[in-house]
Amino acid sequence: MTEIVSRCTHGIDLHTASEHRTNFPQIRADLYDPETYRCAKAFGASVMIHGVTRDGSLRQAAAKKGIPILLYEGGEALRFNPEAIQVGTEGILRVMNALEMYSFPAVSPTVPTPPVEVETTKWVRASQGGILRLQVGLQVGLGDRVAKKQHLGIIANAFGDESGTVRSPFDGLVIGHTRNPLVNQGDGIIHLAAAS
Repeated sequence: MTEIVSRCTHGIDLHTASEHRTNFPQIRADLYDPETYRCAKAFGASVMIHGVTRDGSLRQAAAKKGIPILLYEGGEALRFNPEAIQVGTEGILRVMNALEMYSFPAVSPTVPTPPVEVETTKWVRASQGGILRLQVGLQVGLGDRVAKKQHLGIIANAFGDESGTVRSPFDGLVIGHTRNPLVNQGDGIIHLAAAS
C-alpha cells in the first residue's frame, strides 16, 4: 500500500477464477463512481459488474484512498487462457490510452461492442451432492445467455440412477462455472449475471 498503491492515481487488479472454476472476462468496479466508470468502459470487457468492495480487499483499501480501481477477472487458475489474456492485455492498454499515459497504435481505443452492465449476480448452487454434468458446449457456455428455467445440467449419484436437474433461476448471462464434476449440496455450479 505504501510503496505502490498510495503513489497511484488509478489501478487495475488482475484475477483468474478460483481453483476448479473458470470465469468469462469481466470487470468488477464501483460503476457509480464517474472516473471508475469511465475506466471500466475504456477497458472494454464484454461484461461490467457493479460491485461494492469486499472487506480487506485491495480494491477497498484503494477506494478508501480515493483511487479508482478496476477488478478484472478472466480464465481459470493454473491455466493460460488466450482469450482472457488478450481481453485483459488490450483492456489495460485501452485504459492507459484513456488516461493519456501512453498511446498504443496497435490497439484500437474504441471498444468493439458495448459491454453489458450488470447490477446483480448469483451462483446457481447444487441442490444435492453427486457427479455434475454441465451442458457446457452443448447448450450453455461462458458468455452465453440463458433463459429462466433453462436446463443447465444434471447432478447424479455415483451409480447414475438418481439425478436432479440444474436449471437457471432467471434470465441471465453465464459469467463463470465450476470445472469440478464432484459437488456437494450448496456448492456453486454456475455463476449468472442478471440479464437487463
